[in-house]
Amino acid sequence: MTAVRTALLMLVCGALPLGAQATQSGAKPTGKAGATARDSARTRKDTTAYPTGGTSAASRALAGRPAPVWPVPGPAPLAGSILPAKRIIAYYGNPFSKRMGVLGEYPKPEMLQRLDREIAAWRNADPGTPVQPALHLITTVAQGDAGKDGKYRMRHGDALTEKVYGWAKEKNALLFLDVQVGLSTIQEELPRLEPWLAKPDVHFGMDPEFSMKDGTKPGKKIGSYDAADVNWVIDQLARIVTQYKLPPKVLVVHRFTKPMLTNAAKIKRDPRVQVVIHMDGWGPPSLKRDSYAAYVYAEPVQFTGFKLFYKNDRKYGGPIMTPRQLLALTPKPLYIQYQ
Repeated sequence: MTAVRTALLMLVCGALPLGAQATQSGAKPTGKAGATARDSARTRKDTTAYPTGGTSAASRALAGRPAPVWPVPGPAPLAGSILPAKRIIAYYGNPFSKRMGVLGEYPKPEMLQRLDREIAAWRNADPGTPVQPALHLITTVAQGDAGKDGKYRMRHGDALTEKVYGWAKEKNALLFLDVQVGLSTIQEELPRLEPWLAKPDVHFGMDPEFSMKDGTKPGKKIGSYDAADVNWVIDQLARIVTQYKLPPKVLVVHRFTKPMLTNAAKIKRDPRVQVVIHMDGWGPPSLKRDSYAAYVYAEPVQFTGFKLFYKNDRKYGGPIMTPRQLLALTPKPLYIQYQ
């Protein structure tokens, strides 16, 4: 096994089970890492999907607040915008690891065939909304070891991005570049990707789970971003769109707890950048719906996403949610990610 692959496998990657608020699996995928959080996902009482009263997370999130407004008021989409005209269906992960998502779990031909099947299912479920395929590559990966610079993250170079970009081109798919900054910052990690983001079909993702602002090692607890971080990224992407005369970029921000994204109401709306708040994390359908309502519906930003885990969503016997079930959500997610 190469050194790169070994390093990638030192961190248990992928979002936490929904409902985990303070603990996360340890840095190395051995022993009983994450048992407390996973037990929480298994045993937490089923709750209502929407804020209709009672003790659900959604009800608590909306207590004493005005009802959210969907769709979110904001600038009209510019020419070439992907959302809301299309729904993005993405496969997530890193080719060096089978643990980090379906993008690396199967050989390329099989992976792309599986993506084709999901695209067909979505077209069948919602024939009125065109489907845009995508590959979502974790290009900067949080690590369990500090590395030479002490930043607890591994930056992948152009060779890997070029490979996955080639796969995307075969399917007329978008490429998302996702960063897990560890003890680095989003301000340090985005600029090196600008040559790729200058392409019209390359977009960006930022993962608060592994943004460790207090110096804690990744994997010990859930990290966070503030609206100021998101707004900085929006400004950079907007500048890239203008400078290179590109269609608007899509920015995916992962979220599955309230503290992961602070001051969400202050996130700006720029027509050059389409912001997706992406409901991450795994668990039974009732828990996923409730978390979507509490952390996405209850705090409107612009567009919404929803992640499905082929394995972890089934971990305690629950089925993976279907396209028709996701289409019953309010608002209907326009970015669907499979891990």
